[in-house]
Amino acid sequence: MVTQARHPFDPISPEEIKLAVRILEAAFPGVELRYKRIDLNEPIKNDVLPYIEAERLRRPLPSPPARLLYTLFHRLDTGAFYKAVLNADKRTIVYAKELPREVQGPIDPDEITEIEELCMRHPAVLAEIEKLQLPAGVAVCNDPWMYGTDNETESRRLFQCFMYLVEVDHPQNNHYSLPCKFSPVFDGLTHELVRMDYLPGGPDSETTQTQPWKPVKAIQYTHDLLDEPVRTDLKPYIVQQPEGPSYTADGNSIYWQKWRFRLGFNIREGLVLYNITYDNRNVFYRLAVSEMTVPYGDPRAPYHRKQAFDVGDTGFGMNANQLSLGCDCLGHIKYFDGYRNDCKGNPVQLKNVICMHEQDNGLQHKHTNYRTGAATVVRNRQLVLQMICTVANYEYIFAYIFDQAGNVELEVRATGILSTVPFDNENGQTHMFSFRIDPAIDGFKNTVYYEDSVPMPEDDSNPWLVGYTTESTVMNKASTANTSVDRNRVFKIRNDTINNPITYKPVAYKLQTAPSQMLLVNKNALGYRRAEFATKPIWVTKYQDDELYAAGEFTNQSRRAEGVETWVQRKDNTENEDVVLWHTFGLTHNPRIEDFPVMPMERVSVMLKPDGFFTKNPALDVPQSTQTFNKSTLHPETSGACCSPSARSGSGKAKLYKRID
Repeated sequence: MVTQARHPFDPISPEEIKLAVRILEAAFPGVELRYKRIDLNEPIKNDVLPYIEAERLRRPLPSPPARLLYTLFHRLDTGAFYKAVLNADKRTIVYAKELPREVQGPIDPDEITEIEELCMRHPAVLAEIEKLQLPAGVAVCNDPWMYGTDNETESRRLFQCFMYLVEVDHPQNNHYSLPCKFSPVFDGLTHELVRMDYLPGGPDSETTQTQPWKPVKAIQYTHDLLDEPVRTDLKPYIVQQPEGPSYTADGNSIYWQKWRFRLGFNIREGLVLYNITYDNRNVFYRLAVSEMTVPYGDPRAPYHRKQAFDVGDTGFGMNANQLSLGCDCLGHIKYFDGYRNDCKGNPVQLKNVICMHEQDNGLQHKHTNYRTGAATVVRNRQLVLQMICTVANYEYIFAYIFDQAGNVELEVRATGILSTVPFDNENGQTHMFSFRIDPAIDGFKNTVYYEDSVPMPEDDSNPWLVGYTTESTVMNKASTANTSVDRNRVFKIRNDTINNPITYKPVAYKLQTAPSQMLLVNKNALGYRRAEFATKPIWVTKYQDDELYAAGEFTNQSRRAEGVETWVQRKDNTENEDVVLWHTFGLTHNPRIEDFPVMPMERVSVMLKPDGFFTKNPALDVPQSTQTFNKSTLHPETSGACCSPSARSGSGKAKLYKRID
């Protein structure tokens, strides 16, 4: 069988992609199919829990759950759009259903290439290019964009092509520097030209017909095309681990510093983490960036529709970069590949889409005994798993960072090139992410609550009016909540059945949120209904299989989300239950001139931290930091002591104690 050696959380293999195609071709004989997605279907949670618990407890493994795959495809004879779930073990179809006409599947690279080529050979587009009267050596290219939504009844699969001038024949020419003022719209299935839009060039929506181009020099970002010389005073910074890394990787099973977890990868979310344990204690069942939306905030047609859902519309996995040694990741690197399918159903290898390495992040903890001058110093070693996604003009860098004190950080960095328009003042965007946290704090039934720090009442217990206390609110039903900086609101996930032996309170982890501005879209707008997850920073739902995506399963040209905003309406009990915590966070990006032609990275992060999960600092057993171990070098103009114990023992500090024999 194809799936005998595969773990339930392992990414799809090329053999499984081929198997899915064979099963579907047998089910639709004589019908040509165009494949959008062939990928792993999440195992049913109740079926997989006995398997992963047996792994954790080092017990004999039960039979693994059914290995399920899902496919999204078009019938080319009728244009109908289908979803099918397949049992790879039995080589059978669980179901294959035709989806409603208004449901549009995600975009894929083959489709983008087809629309690009269609656009560049279409007579109407060529006629507009002719009007530009371009000089020799200047060409035109285009970016097909997801069409967005502004019409409740539109059911065609549409693409809006934004056109740009290319004045230099170079593989890294910045074609976003010179946008054109015409923009064709195509039907993605029939390949018909729907219309030619003319873009506004000023603060209002007034447009003009295409005029001859007035030459403007493009602003370049690649070093080959820069006008100024590259800096010459930067010395090499070399990260070395002569004895190798401290992690162990057995396929997609990772072990590092008491952490164990499985690395997953799929076309939609990209990097996924499963079955995360610390010192053999369950911590999280699944972590992933569930969705992202970018409404561009420009009221002028056709930009009013620009609202990318980079997970649901295209996919982080689909757009993951092939990472380069010594560039995207430094040090001793372990790479992981992924697979996707092309439109014919052939497997396509995605090389080096995830990198794993260790890094030093400063001090973990330190204390100097002021009486003796003796210091304990421990550095903060971290394990980083990183994925970088290029979605047309923009790059998103995702890093999960584990440390030795039980913390897990999700760091997001945004860079790349602004989505330019022919307008003197670029509009801003909000980049809103949904972090889906499926907890397993010492077990798979948990409770989410939030804790506020508030002043104590003016009463006899607070005579000097300086006291403060904390107030806890349990989110015992599926619901939403806001962050509150002025109340230092902290969201925690606890296990009500296990108490910490020191605090006598339930063991817990806390979510260190990233307080962010929420969606800047009017409630009556279609863009609001499509991305309601981005209107609240916190959502809590009861776990259900197939509820993985904050904006729902199908986002391309969606009219409403059918995601978390729908699921919370069930008002499920979420106290001491299998719950999911969704955190919306992001960046409100009002562009600066310094963000062009390529943007210095913007960084935002959230962290999951133990809070009463341990009985003391879990990093106490991390070895002392010493010069013998770290082998730092001294700048020749500098003198000073190193961090060896002997160097630290005598600091010249007066001793304020007397030994008594």
